[in-house]
Amino acid sequence: MNNFLIIVTSISIIAVIYHHALYPVFLYWFSKKHPQDGVKITPRGFHQSNKDRILPTMTMIIPAYNEQEWIADKIRNVACIDYPSSKLTIIIACDGCTDNTVSIAQNTIQEAICSDVHIEILSFENNQGKVALLNQLIPQYSSDIIALSDVSALLSYDALLIAATHFENPNVGVVNPTYHLLVPSSEGEKNYWEYQTRIKQQEATLGSSLGSHGAFYLFRSELFVTLDDDTINDDFILPMKIVEQGYRAIYEPSIRALELEHVMQEEDFARRLRISAGNFQQLLRLFPLLSPKYKGTAFTFFSGKGLRFTMPYFMVSAYIGSVLLLSNPLFFIAFIGQTLGYGIALMGFIFPRIFSNKYCQTLTYFVIGHTANLLGGLNYLFNKPKSSWTRVRK
Repeated sequence: MNNFLIIVTSISIIAVIYHHALYPVFLYWFSKKHPQDGVKITPRGFHQSNKDRILPTMTMIIPAYNEQEWIADKIRNVACIDYPSSKLTIIIACDGCTDNTVSIAQNTIQEAICSDVHIEILSFENNQGKVALLNQLIPQYSSDIIALSDVSALLSYDALLIAATHFENPNVGVVNPTYHLLVPSSEGEKNYWEYQTRIKQQEATLGSSLGSHGAFYLFRSELFVTLDDDTINDDFILPMKIVEQGYRAIYEPSIRALELEHVMQEEDFARRLRISAGNFQQLLRLFPLLSPKYKGTAFTFFSGKGLRFTMPYFMVSAYIGSVLLLSNPLFFIAFIGQTLGYGIALMGFIFPRIFSNKYCQTLTYFVIGHTANLLGGLNYLFNKPKSSWTRVRK
């Protein structure tokens, strides 16, 4: 029994160290040795060009639920994107909004700045949820490329031109941008997203970028696979179903999606619980991506998303095992290190102003994230949360 406990605890400690330290170090080394080729575009300068005729047609779908605060800025933003108007359609899909989103949107598209862009406002009487909305709308449009974007995210003006250059490669099925927070809710959240941005970019050098962000991403319309009604993280499962078909998902740093809203800290944990339940769901539904035939993508999916879901269990096992093996000097050291780490994270959560150092706040954000991952996974397993559209106030 003692030997079994040693083996289980050792495996758990190694898994924690690998996921948080060794895997990022390996990604950093590999990405330096195999940098992605950047794309070069010739700006149109918002003028018609003979090259416009070879550009793919695009439909951008922007789901909206009670977005009166940001909808006008979003419409003005997409109206200023540099792409031939004859090849771009913007769909504002208002999903049972109970505020002034629809009226503000209708007024905004009358502004002069929007006169050269084809913008449609679709107003649905009942709130059906984002997944149902996407399943209904995406098959209706015959454009070459579908772009999905959140209302609260502003896009760089050349985003579509750069994406179109990537889609010249027939093996590319998805294009992802760099996601930026305008106003992070905490130092921990800021450092976390910077870390995730680096990891995402580095993972793409091994195969495909893992998942997308609802703020903005693009994909070939013919590759869309209808989502299950109870899908939680649609912006992960949708693009990875395209990767599962044998296409690449590209990460493009020069395409920017800037998030205007920031998550209120009191709402952040609930949001992360839902995302964590989705992590469990996507691991089950995308299990075929762990097949060796996906090569680097299988490796990053296991090392990143797969271990992220199981990490809370490894962390609990490592800590309990270290407590039970305190007589062993190595596990005693492991116990001290874990206790200090979790203690600092707890103090950073209880006394954020005192423990305001960026390293303390980052550690706190990570530990809270793993806690949400544990609870969210268990909630999905035993409670099967529904995927109805409940907007988190930010």
